[in-house]
Amino acid sequence: MRQKNPVTNPDFLLSNDAAKELYTVAAEQPIYDYHCHLPPQEIAQDKQWENLADVWLAGDHYKWRALRAAGVSEKYITGNATAYEKFLAFAETMPRLLRNPLWHWSHLELSRVFGINEVLNTSSAQRIWDEANTQLSKISARTLLKRFRVAAIGTTDDPCDSLAHHSQIAKSDLGTRVYPTFRPDKALAADDSEVFQTWIQRLERSTGTPCQDFGSFLEAIASRHSFFHDLGSRISDHGLEQCFGRGGTRDQAAKVYDAARRGELISDEALQAYRGYMMVYFGELDAKRKWTKQLHLGALRNTNSRGRLQLGADAGYDSIGDFQQVGLLVEYLDELDKRESLPKMVLYNLNPSDNYAIAAACGNFQGDGIAGKIQYGSGWWFLDQLDGMRWQINTLSQIGLLSNFVGMLTDSRSFLSYPRHEYFRRLLCNLLGNDIEQGLLPDDLSVMKNMIRCVSYQNAVNFFEMAPGEV
Repeated sequence: MRQKNPVTNPDFLLSNDAAKELYTVAAEQPIYDYHCHLPPQEIAQDKQWENLADVWLAGDHYKWRALRAAGVSEKYITGNATAYEKFLAFAETMPRLLRNPLWHWSHLELSRVFGINEVLNTSSAQRIWDEANTQLSKISARTLLKRFRVAAIGTTDDPCDSLAHHSQIAKSDLGTRVYPTFRPDKALAADDSEVFQTWIQRLERSTGTPCQDFGSFLEAIASRHSFFHDLGSRISDHGLEQCFGRGGTRDQAAKVYDAARRGELISDEALQAYRGYMMVYFGELDAKRKWTKQLHLGALRNTNSRGRLQLGADAGYDSIGDFQQVGLLVEYLDELDKRESLPKMVLYNLNPSDNYAIAAACGNFQGDGIAGKIQYGSGWWFLDQLDGMRWQINTLSQIGLLSNFVGMLTDSRSFLSYPRHEYFRRLLCNLLGNDIEQGLLPDDLSVMKNMIRCVSYQNAVNFFEMAPGEV
């Protein structure tokens, strides 16, 4: 059906009767957002926003990249233009975003958050700006979580973080359960003396223990892991270009640690040994406490030196890397498995050429009576769009068990991003509905509806073992 604004169609992305019936089940499920970058401080303080640009454009590197590609001056992206000028620049760019996922995402957000069903462009910009800003006076971080029935959130947190905001949230009447995620990437930064030294100083302050040698460094990290566990965390996360195989020995890692503390240059070989040892250590910590480890593999970060210098990291200058993934990944998994310390994992790849190889690698290490112990994760970042999600679902279906899949996550810094779960669910229902209509799957909607229910929500609840809230 042709629509001026397709996201307002109740059957958006649903092309057949089976898909439409399946979606009635998907739409009823709460959201279990096990990985995101929402600031816990903003949840604790129930943040409100001054205007639509504040809540919609600030910090959104997807939109920043699109605006730059459209030729918009940086003044209207991250510069000193007024909030309305930045919003207007985005509105002017919107007609040029057709077939970019931002077009769907943006209009889903306007529709589902504000009930605004107009297409955003220069002629509608002022009306949309005024209407959204009027509504924002009654919208806050917590009201959005309640509106979208978000039962649980996994934030992304440095091991040195105090988690004071998580404690504050846990004591509040918020229905959403908010859990910290242990992300120790800076512990691997032995090649960057300033970052490494600063982080170790934070670690020492957070534990009250001097990290004078490698042993005390490991003990301090274990202490923070225990602290996160006590606050409800059951997930860790690592952002890596690629894994580091089986890792070096403890003696090799200790020598690198000592050299890094002295500010010495570290050879590539020594750095690989150190990082590999640390990743095995992190895996053992997770396995001991029955956590789930997430690996985000393959981002090529901070490629634009001038942009990094002017705006810092996470400003839209990252891309897809072409690193060799699978050999080192299976070495890492095998090393943990040999030690009987292989935790549950979710593996995300950024380069779609790795889809089948990584999905197949997951199958090598299933077991221990855990359904989908090693998960092939949802389409991530540049693959978090219709084609990327479809590729991931199809790959998992062919190589593993779609019925075990823990489903969608926002991976977002924005409280307006929760319609992406709807986007994923509609796509999933349409894929399965098409298979039913084509005679590839049995016309037994009771079985199919149960799969939809599990992939949309229940599998994640069971897998991560972090209790959802009442929403």
